[in-house]
Amino acid sequence: MQTPIPCNMISGVIFDLDNTLVSSALNFDWLRQQLGCSADTDLLQYIDEIPNISLRKQLQQTVIDYELADARQSTVMPQCQQLLSYLKQQNIPTAVVTRNCAQAAILKINHHKLQFKHIVSREDFAPKPAPDALVYIAKQWQLAPQNILYVGDYVYDLQAAYRANMPSCLVTNGENLPFTQQASIVVPSLGGLTKILRQQAYMLSQERDRVECNIPSGN
Repeated sequence: MQTPIPCNMISGVIFDLDNTLVSSALNFDWLRQQLGCSADTDLLQYIDEIPNISLRKQLQQTVIDYELADARQSTVMPQCQQLLSYLKQQNIPTAVVTRNCAQAAILKINHHKLQFKHIVSREDFAPKPAPDALVYIAKQWQLAPQNILYVGDYVYDLQAAYRANMPSCLVTNGENLPFTQQASIVVPSLGGLTKILRQQAYMLSQERDRVECNIPSGN
């Protein structure tokens, strides 16, 4: 089992989208059955590996249509706005990395008036659990991956963060999930993460004050 990256000083936060920032009712078990994909196979990979180009495009469009329908019914997750407001107040950059198609991701984000400079979808990079999109954001921000927290609700999020050398935060949404030990931080909702980041900022300011008090005066 992978040992999660320690969560120390966080200078940037990247979010998953579905059931992290906004709700999603996507039933991938049902969709796999409809598309002939086995339960233990990644659906996107299954479709990408179909040799018949016409059939592959047809199934890709089926998934996109399903995602767009879900996007129109989505709602903002509890404490999402409070967390984003706090991060903005602290000048901590934020981004979204999702396995969604770009159309659905942008529809959800714009519909709920969420603001992100970077929105990375599966059309841009290999989808999670591949770390490519997370590594890209780290380079754009010019931050060490160890100082960027990736927040999500599924095991793919934790695996992608680990492969990118980033700490991860698992939002359980009150569920008993079997992969919690793979996360650096586990919270029941986004409000729990806000609390942790506030505590971290307070401890950092206290440490800074102690250092300044110990600096000898030049007089």
